[in-house]
Order: sequence, then structure tokens, then C-alpha cells
Amino acid sequence: MFSVTVREHLMVAHSFRGEVFGPAQRLHGATFLVDATFRRTDLDADNIVVDIGLATSELGAVVGEFNYRNLDEVPEFAGVNTSTEYLAKVIADRLADKVHAGALGEGARGLSGISVTLHESHIAWASYERTL
Repeated sequence: MFSVTVREHLMVAHSFRGEVFGPAQRLHGATFLVDATFRRTDLDADNIVVDIGLATSELGAVVGEFNYRNLDEVPEFAGVNTSTEYLAKVIADRLADKVHAGALGEGARGLSGISVTLHESHIAWASYERTL
């Protein structure tokens, strides 16, 4: 299996509901390093997994929708705990939509999967992996 990973960062504010979140039930900020890994069994006709420039640009566009925002105020997240795990899924699903729409080039249609990892710190991170 071949893979290419591109990186971006994300700064948000949000709060959680539920005792399990302790003080994070109050509004707080979070800064994430966001890694998107694109996978495929065989290289495309150009001997690449995906165009790194397009992958970087599209990850930036997806992350840019949420950067410097209070996620509690984003209508699609109303009533949702925007945990690190949940945000990794949202980003992966949006990248998958971009692959299917051709935004990462025709060669990207041969991708078999995407994994998104959000690094909360140097000691904790969460990921979501999906097939295409």
C-alpha cells in the first residue's frame, strides 16, 4: 500500500456537553495539527499516489471552513460534541467528497482510502480512516 500525507493546522473554539468532559464543558480553544493521508494499492500513471499540491490545497480549503471559528456557532454542529474524533471524520468525509468531485485530479479517483489525524498535543491525537 502506498500513501502520501499532507499537513495543515486548525484553531477553533468549542465546548462540550456531558460530565465526562469535565472543565471542557466550558468554552475553550483547541489548536490541532491536521494530517491527511491518502492511500492506494498501486501508483497512478504518473507513479504518484496523489498530486501533493492539490491534496495540500484541498485540505487547506476544508480546514479553512472551520479555522478561527467557534464551532458551537456553526449550524451544522448544533447539538453535536465536536470532539477531536468527530472533527477527524468530518474532515475525512469532506476530502472524500472532493476526491469524488475530481478536485484532486483524475488520478486521485484510484485512491482506496483516506485517513485524517488531528494532533491535540505531542502526546494525544485521534484519527478517522475511511475507504473510497
